[in-house]
Amino acid sequence: MSVAVSHPEAHLTSSAFLQDIVIGLSDGLTVPFALAAGLSGAVQSSGLIITAGLAEIVAGSIAMGLGGYLAGRTEVEHYTAELAREHEEVRTVPDVERREVCELFVEMGLSHATATQATAELVQDSAQWVRFMMKYELGLEEPDPRQAPKSAATITAAYVAGGLLPLSGYVFTATPAEGLRWSVLITLLCLLVFGYFKSRLTGQPPVAGALRMAAIGAAAAGAAYYVARLVQGV
Repeated sequence: MSVAVSHPEAHLTSSAFLQDIVIGLSDGLTVPFALAAGLSGAVQSSGLIITAGLAEIVAGSIAMGLGGYLAGRTEVEHYTAELAREHEEVRTVPDVERREVCELFVEMGLSHATATQATAELVQDSAQWVRFMMKYELGLEEPDPRQAPKSAATITAAYVAGGLLPLSGYVFTATPAEGLRWSVLITLLCLLVFGYFKSRLTGQPPVAGALRMAAIGAAAAGAAYYVARLVQGV
């Protein structure tokens, strides 16, 4: 008697959630970090930097969350419009749509005879027919209509969490210069950790991903700092 051996599938099942976390955290870590670094080169008050940083986090998190919501709603609206168009084509030009189904089956590797038989079976159910065309002709998967508010909330929370980390370096220090040193240390460490685990989850080389994420943050902060110093010296 043969025994079925289970085979665990190591696939990501929450790619949308992960993507939202990555978007929010990466921007939350780099944008406020760059802003605080730039202000450190231009002002002598840590309180001013913290205030400006908090204001940016509020504005940035709202903008990013709204962007995530609108992207999710646009995806749903696009799918709905294409679904209605496909239903209309199945109703008005069924022969053309049947031929397209058969061609898709042939492209998948079925013989013409088998593809013709499969097509005849599929088109008996118009709902399944349309779903097949949406997925294999247009390459569209039905989006979750609840994803838009979920994305907005996730991106917003991730942006706030990421943005507060660079500012923490200025909270318990006396001068912007000292705060900048701690902010750089905290943020680069967080970017390295974030880049490492993000790359591991997405199947990319983790060390290279960690260094790339840290390099992006350092470049943004360095550019903002030296621009502020340059403007101040003009």
